[in-house]
Amino acid sequence: MSDNSNTPSPAGSASFQSTEDLAASMTSHEADALSQAQAELATLQAKSAELADQYLRAKAEAENARRRAEDEISKARKFAVETFAESLLPVADSLEAGLIIKDATIEQIREGAQATLRQLIAALERNKVVAIHPAAGTKFDPHQHQAISVVPSEQEANTVVSVLQKGYSIAERVMRPALVTVAAPK
Repeated sequence: MSDNSNTPSPAGSASFQSTEDLAASMTSHEADALSQAQAELATLQAKSAELADQYLRAKAEAENARRRAEDEISKARKFAVETFAESLLPVADSLEAGLIIKDATIEQIREGAQATLRQLIAALERNKVVAIHPAAGTKFDPHQHQAISVVPSEQEANTVVSVLQKGYSIAERVMRPALVTVAAPK
């Protein structure tokens, strides 16, 4: 029986080989896991680079859009003033033509002034500048009117009695309120 004890048994040999196989298998598995992790890392790095590129492109596009918008606003302001100035040129021409006439009668001067005023009003209206001229008895509106004084009147309190100076608005924004007198409470 001593022979059996000195010679390794086939089961013991199998157990040793299976540990080596296990170690080799683990090393192979670790290598596979490392290889897989490296592949995932490379994929993630590529995705990260792609996203960084997309971010930079989007940022550049946003900056370009902002610059284009600023240019458009600048051009709109410039050309809006140009259009307004062009609409006033006939008014200036009419005034100059009226001043050239040396021996005009008062009636001719009046007619010329009225025609020039009509031209000016038309030019203002084309550019959305509208007069604020409330009728007597209109309720006082502090957004469009400026009360210069409160006067006794037969009209209802807080209504416009008279207009001292027209106001003007542009696109529903008051540029100058109408100067008015307002009826005092009774």
